[in-house]
Amino acid sequence: MSTPDFQSWWQAATALPPSHRALKESVIPALLGAVAQIGQALRRSHHVSLAGTANAFGDDQLNVDVISESLIRDCLATCPAVVTASSEEDPVERPVHHHPDSSAEEDRGGDNSRERYTVAFDPLDGSSIIAPNWSVGTIIGIWEGESALGQDPSRKQVAAILGVHGPRTTAVVAVRLPGSTETVCFEVGLSSEEGVVGVAGAQMIRPSVRLIAAAPYRTRYFAPANLRAAADDERYMKLVTHYIENKYTLRYSGGLVPDVVHALVKGHGIYLSPFTAQSKAKLRKLFELFPVALILESAGGKAIDPATGLDILSQGIDECDVRGGLICGNSEDVEHAKVMFGLQ
Repeated sequence: MSTPDFQSWWQAATALPPSHRALKESVIPALLGAVAQIGQALRRSHHVSLAGTANAFGDDQLNVDVISESLIRDCLATCPAVVTASSEEDPVERPVHHHPDSSAEEDRGGDNSRERYTVAFDPLDGSSIIAPNWSVGTIIGIWEGESALGQDPSRKQVAAILGVHGPRTTAVVAVRLPGSTETVCFEVGLSSEEGVVGVAGAQMIRPSVRLIAAAPYRTRYFAPANLRAAADDERYMKLVTHYIENKYTLRYSGGLVPDVVHALVKGHGIYLSPFTAQSKAKLRKLFELFPVALILESAGGKAIDPATGLDILSQGIDECDVRGGLICGNSEDVEHAKVMFGLQ
């Protein structure tokens, strides 16, 4: 079976109107190029070590964290429509371009200058499992406007990318524009060749990524993150026991991106990361939860807060370091988890 030409398919995508031309022609292709370059950099980084620095949250940085951050920043600098960017390594919405004079407006895109985006990203999610050579990921959220803070995630976050760095470098991309009834969610394979820029050499893996809507499922999967919380939360312990007793298959690597993408590939899966006072929430909403939630919803699934039962995308944030838990996957299993956690 021939491999679909990604670039031709992308240019024909109907969910991106002319009003978002830069998103289609510049921003998403550049970020996919950055994901490909991170994959290349990881394959060259045989020695993973502390960089001797810490990010703004106090987390020690690895050399590969610093490299991945730099690659995405460099790619964003080529996108005139991206005004600001923030990351888990540098959690401040900083200007991407620095124009010294009044010619800036012309430099930023001429007739397309009204198109403005901010990008929030985790350049290398799961860096703690790189040393044993497990799959890790890159998480990216693209927002309309110059800031993601104080905004409605369900409207202003218009696209998300989950890059997977494993035996192959792949990415799941979702685009959902305000007021549009069309949603694009697809998976693309990215070239690992040196010197490849943008989406050159990219191959379409699946033009439509969808979770199976309802039972029967060929196999049911579960990924219980922050499992130590089950020792403090009887509800979580009972839910994990339920999965075991009902012969769900365990698929948990310790990496948010590969575990979520596994469900998207198989068509079924439930990912859980609740928290307790003893085992606190670690996932940051801006850099991890919001992009993952957009991907899951665009694929026909759900993503909720295990503390409130509310959709992850239903509430915005005012600071970059807001953290939370996550339950996401097939709608049927997410709804069952809500019942088990007493959220209905």
